[in-house]
Amino acid sequence: MKKFAVFSGFLGSGKTTAMMALTKYYTAHHRKAAMISNDLGEGVTLADHRLAVLSGANASEITDECICFCRDVLTQRLNACYDDGCELVISDIPGFGVGALEHVYHGLGKDCPGEFELAPFTVLIEPRNVKLLRDGQPDDMAHILRAQLMEADLIVLSKGDLLTDAELADLCAWLADSYPQAKVITISAARGDGLETLSQELKQGHASMRHPDIDYEDALLQNAMDQLSEYYLQYHAQVCCLDFDGTAYLSDIARSVQTALRAEGREIPHMKLLAWEPGGDFGKVDLLGVDRPIEITRSFEHPCTALAVVLNANAACPAARLDELIMQAVDTVSEQYQLDLLIFKKVFFSLGE
Repeated sequence: MKKFAVFSGFLGSGKTTAMMALTKYYTAHHRKAAMISNDLGEGVTLADHRLAVLSGANASEITDECICFCRDVLTQRLNACYDDGCELVISDIPGFGVGALEHVYHGLGKDCPGEFELAPFTVLIEPRNVKLLRDGQPDDMAHILRAQLMEADLIVLSKGDLLTDAELADLCAWLADSYPQAKVITISAARGDGLETLSQELKQGHASMRHPDIDYEDALLQNAMDQLSEYYLQYHAQVCCLDFDGTAYLSDIARSVQTALRAEGREIPHMKLLAWEPGGDFGKVDLLGVDRPIEITRSFEHPCTALAVVLNANAACPAARLDELIMQAVDTVSEQYQLDLLIFKKVFFSLGE
């Protein structure tokens, strides 16, 4: 079996965490699986891919292009995974993924008929965004969320560990009623809940290959997407002392960016800060909005002597201004910690360009 699944979903919905957990679970309980991290930054290292590798997942990355538009690269990568004994391969997509059903699934069906078995087109959504849609809060990003869910064959309500059983049931019922074309399941990648159910849905299920009634040129949808910028930064930090707290350092950068964006009335759906030191220890901090607490995904176990840092961000902010705010935060916090920085790579652009 050569099963391929695309995981779509809004920024911060838990796609990477779910892919890592599922890849390892599926390999342990079924047959070998692999994951692909995909993003647009030219020549960059993705925080998601590096995290997956450091966490022991069978992972690779495709950068510079969206898998929607690099058919040859995608099929070569898929075949390499299947030749390596994989039964299931999962990939995410850059940004928001709206339109990936058409470009990836229908594109593969047209150009590579019968070559791959397409699993249900899967969209992850976190509880906070379900509540935003259910409560009808006016938000430009809601247009993107609705378009994503309309494409789904399978809707995965992620981060189930944050809710009670009653709350989960309530949100699942609303999703099932609002998007009847899709099956709804819940998972908690952090606890491992629902991974067997998700495995079976992908293993046994098949893409419907629908053509959902979405106006991809809709002005509101385009306006929401045009507001956002992507940002990639890679640098090395030399530590001057023996008691350097890498987790605190990453958290302070995230907090500084959050404060600066909030002061300007801007939003940042997701910023990922991943760092690792020569001995293999690593830490990760996530910022999922200007009004949400900083999330420490993984803390360093020991004081660090040097750090390699990858920062990936999507924000509702002009790209040049986002660069100014992020670099000001990195420089200021690094100076406070008396670090010497060497920047290897910086790429930023607006999605509307």
